[in-house]
Amino acid sequence: MLKAVGITAALFIFAGLASAQVPSGNIFFGYSYERTNITAFGPDVISSTVTGPNLHGWEASFEGKVIPFFGIVGDVSGHYGSQNFTKLTPNGPLNVNVTGHEQEYLVGPRLSIPISKFTPFAEVMAGVAHIHTGGTLPGPSNTSFATAVGGGLDYRIFRPIAVRVEGDYLRTKFFSSTQNNLRLSAGAVFRF
Repeated sequence: MLKAVGITAALFIFAGLASAQVPSGNIFFGYSYERTNITAFGPDVISSTVTGPNLHGWEASFEGKVIPFFGIVGDVSGHYGSQNFTKLTPNGPLNVNVTGHEQEYLVGPRLSIPISKFTPFAEVMAGVAHIHTGGTLPGPSNTSFATAVGGGLDYRIFRPIAVRVEGDYLRTKFFSSTQNNLRLSAGAVFRF
């Protein structure tokens, strides 16, 4: 009898430990907009309209919860765009079109607090970013250390599905010049 009680107690303990190991978290995918300040084209740019390009693309993230209000997030995004300006060359002014795409691969902690149907969160991430440019002139590519600080808000539609809006301050250092960018995203969240 004592042996049966011991085995039953052990099974309950192991079942409790096993259920505690069931992972929880969320997966996000959505549209992303990035406002960059990449304006370092050099002193031979004669257009007064050169500003940071607006990039449009996507963002995806996966968060695994460590405890109910704290998780580790992996974030991947891709942004695409172009910019026109005039560059002074030995043969005279040249109208230049630059196209580019940028990807970020980031990871870091996320703090979230569910309040009814809303879940606000804050995050800090670090990783790498890569940019490739092309267009009128042959474009270089560059890889940089990247950091992002931001947060957002999830709104639960029903138990496993929510919508998210988020914003991040994204810092990169492409071509030995620091960029301070704003990244805004919106999309769907699947919770598990």
